[in-house]
Amino acid sequence: MTVSADAHPLHPDFPADFRGTALRPGDDRYDAVRALYQGRAADEGPALIAQCADEDDVAAVLRYASAHRVPVAVRGGGHGADGYAMPGGALVVDLSPMRKITVDPETRVVRAQPGSLLGELDAAAQEHGLAVPAGTVSSTGVAGLTLGGGIGHLMRRFGATVDNLLACEMVTVDGRRVRADETENAELFWALRGGGGNFGVVTAFEYRAHPVGPEVVAGQLIFPFDQAADVLAALPGTMAAAPRELGLLAAVAPAPALPTLPEEAHGRPVLVLVPVYTGEPATAAEVIAPLAALGTPVADLVTTMPWLRANSMLDAIAPYGKRMSLRGGYLPALSSEVVDALLSTAAAAPRFPGGATTINLWCMGGAISEDVGEDAMAFSREGAAWLWEAVAMWDEPEQDAPYTQWANAVDGQVRPLSSANGYTNLTEDLGDRWRRGVHGSAAKLRRLQAVKAAWDPQNLLRFNKNITPEAA
Repeated sequence: MTVSADAHPLHPDFPADFRGTALRPGDDRYDAVRALYQGRAADEGPALIAQCADEDDVAAVLRYASAHRVPVAVRGGGHGADGYAMPGGALVVDLSPMRKITVDPETRVVRAQPGSLLGELDAAAQEHGLAVPAGTVSSTGVAGLTLGGGIGHLMRRFGATVDNLLACEMVTVDGRRVRADETENAELFWALRGGGGNFGVVTAFEYRAHPVGPEVVAGQLIFPFDQAADVLAALPGTMAAAPRELGLLAAVAPAPALPTLPEEAHGRPVLVLVPVYTGEPATAAEVIAPLAALGTPVADLVTTMPWLRANSMLDAIAPYGKRMSLRGGYLPALSSEVVDALLSTAAAAPRFPGGATTINLWCMGGAISEDVGEDAMAFSREGAAWLWEAVAMWDEPEQDAPYTQWANAVDGQVRPLSSANGYTNLTEDLGDRWRRGVHGSAAKLRRLQAVKAAWDPQNLLRFNKNITPEAA
């Protein structure tokens, strides 16, 4: 997304009380600072990146933007699939220097600034034998992850990240500092839990952490592609009988170069089940055995490992800076139609050197599905039995078309079988009609629009999966 410099000029009177670092095109660190997880974002650059040292800097930039009606992009960890954190020609509030994390082992409250990354959050909490239910890739920013909802290996046991969010501290678009929790600015807090960065710039998150690890049982069960349909058909019944302590990802992905796999299979699609069991270690084998029994795995890589390793297993398939295209949504059931669509499109994926495609299926249920009401917060999960995502990653701009066409082909087959609601983080923005349904009911959308109108009536925070003010 590009902002016209003529339409939104950056005035020369940028606030003198801004104490951070302001970077413009041509500055020494500009290109390094604007690099994002989404490599395609590097094709264009923002007009100015305001790297904020603290909340006062955030307030100074937002007061300036509000006074001049300049739309603002916000960069936390920079992990969003859309690349909205660094739009061409925009003014960016860069929160990446703000990374302090504190853990109170007595209350189990973890406080994190918005530049913090998931790996840092995990490491800080694990020093006290704790974990915040969050994502699965170490380089993910906690801010975007949280504001979009937050799913991961712990969601069946402890719920989504927003289900464990206790409070937010936020700077408003006119530069005021406010707190939002269940009692103070409760309607704003309702919207922040799933509504994204639409309402203000959150400068601190407070989470409820849970005892996890330090050892868990996790890994991969790899099945040949010709067993994938049968394994996936039996998977819902197996997971329905599984305890909440078992999280599961099923992925159709290129086969790794393992000695147990014939060389001609390397790089070809296989089905990988990724169980993560955080219950009693003595019962792990009994809980995970039914998954292995769904077929004949060519590799069983499930073992005891530290939680920090388990929650970074997926780092290898999520390298920072690749060009990518991402589609996803909720499924009410893992039907034969869904499985056929996923496997046929996986088999037809383009294959270029340096490129890769993956189709992921996250098992919902347990705490994320049963413990929190649909209307308790903006984040929607009603009717979601599975979450699917189709991920294409590649290196060269000339490969944009085939990989994007593949992602659209998966979406074209699976979207009609998906729910209207969804998880905003694990898909690129799919347009206005999708945005109107992704948070659930029409009543929830109206409520979100009312909160937007109250806190950002000019829609200055529009570089996101945008909720327009009610009057718009």
